[in-house]
Amino acid sequence: MKKTALVVMAAGIGSRFGGGIKQLEPVGPSGEIIMDYSVHDALEAGFDKVVFIIRKDLEKDFREIIGNRMEKLTEVAYAFQELSDLPAGFEKPLERTKPWGTGQAVLSCRGILQEPFVVINADDYYGKEAFVKVHDYLIQEQPGKEKMNFCMAGFILGNTLSENGAVTRGICQVENGYLTKVVETHGIVKTPQGAAVEGPEGQLTPVDAGSHVSMNMWGLTPEFLHTLEKGFEKFLANIKPGDIKAEYLLPTIVDGLIRSGEASVRVLETRDKWFGVTYKEDKQSVMEAFQSLIAKGVYKEKLFS
Repeated sequence: MKKTALVVMAAGIGSRFGGGIKQLEPVGPSGEIIMDYSVHDALEAGFDKVVFIIRKDLEKDFREIIGNRMEKLTEVAYAFQELSDLPAGFEKPLERTKPWGTGQAVLSCRGILQEPFVVINADDYYGKEAFVKVHDYLIQEQPGKEKMNFCMAGFILGNTLSENGAVTRGICQVENGYLTKVVETHGIVKTPQGAAVEGPEGQLTPVDAGSHVSMNMWGLTPEFLHTLEKGFEKFLANIKPGDIKAEYLLPTIVDGLIRSGEASVRVLETRDKWFGVTYKEDKQSVMEAFQSLIAKGVYKEKLFS
């Protein structure tokens, strides 16, 4: 069977979490972190390699908390997302502290990935169904070589909202099972009516809670890394002077490839309920959610026993 990899983006600073490294916060009854459940579900679905994208300064803690354990279960590799990792001719602005975004995170895997892979966020729980669907898509023979063939786990917006504040989601347009547009949308909040986008003055613009959204769970191929490399140079060259927060983001990159006809993206709908630790206040509800899944027999009390 074709080899496939799980790529976990864990280099984000997590500024909204309010201190600490949210990706390494224990949420399971035996000290499991969200990544434990994601790796478990990915291996169960058939993925046979894990690549963790981290910052170099996190490496020691990361290996102690999760990496060393995972190396006993599967092949593990590390990629390092660093602000200074830029193409020749570009330099990091002195004032910049924010990472360059999810596109640069995946680009840091060049030289490590030679197989189809799924990308996920470290602090999001996706559920078992999404991993199975993406894995099954990636091992199929893809049609034609005239364009890149990707897939995306399509979650329902209403299943991905936090009770504790605004979130960012890639709101999708889908036609005949394929992604036609994805718009990175900031400030989405849960409302009694469903969902809305919060404006700078606090005004709310309703948005369909039944919309498909991207949760950065993309099924991609190794050739995508070459596309990312070329695109990153163009992105950097077009940053406006003084802009120290611009990000090279996967939804925007994929949207551009769809529009140019370079890629098609199959949307694999999942009805699983997302949960994650965006805010510190989310942790308690996430712990309760895992306890509920354990009570239903979805997971064992000690995940890797």
